[in-house]
Parts: sequence; C-alpha cells; structure tokens
Amino acid sequence: MKYDEDTRRAIYAKTDGRCHICGKSVAFSNYNAHGERGAWEVDHSIPVANGGTDHLNNLFPAHTSCNRGKQVTSSRAARRDHGKTRAPLSSVAIERAKLKNAVTGAFAAGLLGARVAGPAGLWIGAIVGAVVAYEVDPEAG
Repeated sequence: MKYDEDTRRAIYAKTDGRCHICGKSVAFSNYNAHGERGAWEVDHSIPVANGGTDHLNNLFPAHTSCNRGKQVTSSRAARRDHGKTRAPLSSVAIERAKLKNAVTGAFAAGLLGARVAGPAGLWIGAIVGAVVAYEVDPEAG
C-alpha cells in the first residue's frame, strides 16, 4: 500500500524514528529504500493476513529486514526475538513518562528528606529526587 508523506511522518513519529521490532534507528528519508542503511517500510503490527487493518494504530516503522523476517507472526513474538517487550515510545510519550517519574521522585525523596532533615530536607530531597528520576530512561528494563 502507498502512504502519503503525512501518514509516513505520523507512523515514523510513533516510535521516535526507531524500528518497532528491533528498536534501532530508521532514516525517514530511506523509506522503501531497499538495501540502504536505515531503510524501512510500514509494518502492520497485526498482519492483514491475520485480520489487521490499515488504521494508523496498527502501522509502525520497521527495518525492511525486520519486517520481512516477521512475516505473519505477531509483533510481540518478533520483538521478543530482539529482546524487546514493546514498541519504542514516541518522543512525546518519553517526555510524559519522564515528567511522571520526576513528580514521583520528588514526592518520595521529599518525604524521605523531611523525615531525615525536616523542612529543609523536604525541599532538598524533592529537588534531588525530581532531577534524578527525570533522568531515568523510561524504556529501560
């Protein structure tokens, strides 16, 4: 199926420019550029042969070799072969997760700081907890 540039950009952005199967970078300019470094194509997470649709929520970027290797198996099984449990997050989802981590870290470290050093400890703990937690990679582990 042919995809217009806006649709390809939306698909590419879903994983922040990474293959949803192996997690490595794809090059937007190398769409359908077989044999080129970072070459990719649109993969149906649920293959059309298994009832998948052309709806955007079923479409992900995948290296040509990853997509061809997947064939009609599930995305979950293909990702598992690469040591992955889910598709990479978009840049928006990464930022949202980091902010959530920062709030949680600020709260937890602030409570600990208050318990140890009173009101000053609360503030110091909250600031340090937010900074440290924000830096945690939401896709790790």
